[in-house]
Amino acid sequence: MTVSNEILSIQNVYKVFGPQPDVAMEMLNKGASKDEIFEKTGQTVGVFDASFSVKKGEIFVIMGLSGSGKSTMVRLLNRLIEPTSGSISLNGRDITGLSDKDLLDVRRREMSMVFQSFALMPHMTVMENAAFGLEISGVPEKERNARAQDALSQVGLGEHGASYPHQLSGGMQQRVGLARALTNDPTILLMDEAFSALDPLIRYEMQGELIRLQKEQERTIIFISHDLDEAIRIGDRIAIMEGGRVVQIGTPQEILRNPADDYVETFFKGVDVSKVLKAGDVAEKDPRSLIKLNGSIKLLDPSSDIAYRYLVDDREQLQGVVNGYDFGSQTPNMKALEALRIDRHRSIAWDTPLHDVLQTVADTAYPIPVIDRDGSFKGTISKSLLLQTLSHG
Repeated sequence: MTVSNEILSIQNVYKVFGPQPDVAMEMLNKGASKDEIFEKTGQTVGVFDASFSVKKGEIFVIMGLSGSGKSTMVRLLNRLIEPTSGSISLNGRDITGLSDKDLLDVRRREMSMVFQSFALMPHMTVMENAAFGLEISGVPEKERNARAQDALSQVGLGEHGASYPHQLSGGMQQRVGLARALTNDPTILLMDEAFSALDPLIRYEMQGELIRLQKEQERTIIFISHDLDEAIRIGDRIAIMEGGRVVQIGTPQEILRNPADDYVETFFKGVDVSKVLKAGDVAEKDPRSLIKLNGSIKLLDPSSDIAYRYLVDDREQLQGVVNGYDFGSQTPNMKALEALRIDRHRSIAWDTPLHDVLQTVADTAYPIPVIDRDGSFKGTISKSLLLQTLSHG
């Protein structure tokens, strides 16, 4: 049996704002548009038939323009806003039907939220602010202070527990807000435009801090953003919303290479693809260029128009690069291969950012082989392929 790493599941969720949501839902079921419903009833469809899942330990970014429904969506996840229809499950447990008491327990223990505003209590110390949620939950002082101190240390504020918010910079204040959310050791961390009020340099620093925390703790984070650069930098996957709909979900690389529609394509227009794509995303594998060495030599295609060939073993691990012009129609022997082998051939790791391979590709006569962590051949990047990829930006 396959064990799923899905931690949160959203199925066919709708949210209608207004006094007669049933009327709006009936109109939606008959095919009415969001604008038509607002015009005829005055009710607003905030989220329309949203379905997606979040994997354990990933940073899942929900993004879109103003009015796209992204902030409504994150508040639906912990029922700060009640869904009109649909289901939301956490670790297989449907939380849409929970009682107020059980829901409060979920919010305290499993879904902590960090807002754009720091929302710190000015009369409380940093330690007291970090421990505030635990205090409300009735956790004894000794335990809550220990947990708050640990959370402050996680965000680099371990020495500032006795300070007050006004003594801290904006970035440090937001770290306190993050620490307060971490004190509960939540299953999922919800972050609504959490860094958008910060100066650009501090914002970049906080994004790096979030990436570090996620890697060290394998914490699941759902992050709301309207900033594409931010989403690309921190997001393992991105959900693009438009008009209350989730129009596409994928890794930044997947969305950039295969946008679902004109809206998504326009959204990503102008992105520097060299900073998003990795070598493995663009490498192309031509079987004709391979020579397999597994006790014998297998030349898959003797065609003379193959300029360079790549030697691989039976596990397809790269063994060398040879100049292919002189093969003719005959399968070469090892002596011939050694004579044509390029000394100290270059290769690129599959996860190298494309931006970092530009000079190497430009300076190398042959298409650069791309290999994975085990040394297996994944394909090549030629000058023409690189130019074609970059032109799509």
